[in-house]
Amino acid sequence: MRIYHCVTAGAIVAWMASAAWAQPAPLPGGVYTCVDAKGRKLTADRPIVDCIDREQKVLNPSGTVRAKVGPSLTAQEKAEQEQKEKREAEERGRVAEEKRRDRALLTRYPNKGVHDQERAEALAQIEAVAKAATTRLQELARQRVAIDEEMEFYKKDPSKAPAYVRRQQEENTQSQNVQKRFIADQDAEARRLNARFDDELVRLRQLWAQMAPAGK
Repeated sequence: MRIYHCVTAGAIVAWMASAAWAQPAPLPGGVYTCVDAKGRKLTADRPIVDCIDREQKVLNPSGTVRAKVGPSLTAQEKAEQEQKEKREAEERGRVAEEKRRDRALLTRYPNKGVHDQERAEALAQIEAVAKAATTRLQELARQRVAIDEEMEFYKKDPSKAPAYVRRQQEENTQSQNVQKRFIADQDAEARRLNARFDDELVRLRQLWAQMAPAGK
């Protein structure tokens, strides 16, 4: 195969002086070919300078395509290309993770009945904990009645009340506040749980619909 370079001396000098493009190492035994901006088909035994802005094919001796090179990029273009590839990789990762979550959802909840049952069981556990806290709060309220009755004797001057009574009153107040916060936390957890199941159900309905046989 005849090999030639169609490059002016000035172009070679400009190319060698430029720091914006790093010439890739030639592939051993490869023949580079491309069509430049003027429509000329060029061939060489190394990357062709006039085609640094476009794709070049590397041919085997038999004429088959061995590889494709370029276009070569400036430093800025290379940075932009790397950012683009990074975004594309992140998007592929996001899509793959979404598919993984979808498969996990379908495995866990093959139908709405299973999903509804798990929601009910989770809410029942929260309700049981909140109920225990409510029972404890009611017990503390009854204890407070007895404490307040004893403090009634010292309502004109509470400082004269026995230390143990004042301590009981303070501890009762603190305990009631703890139980109230605990009940509030359980209410918040129930709302969070319902929101999670609601979001899952939206996605699951789409997945179940995709799995449904045509015509149903």
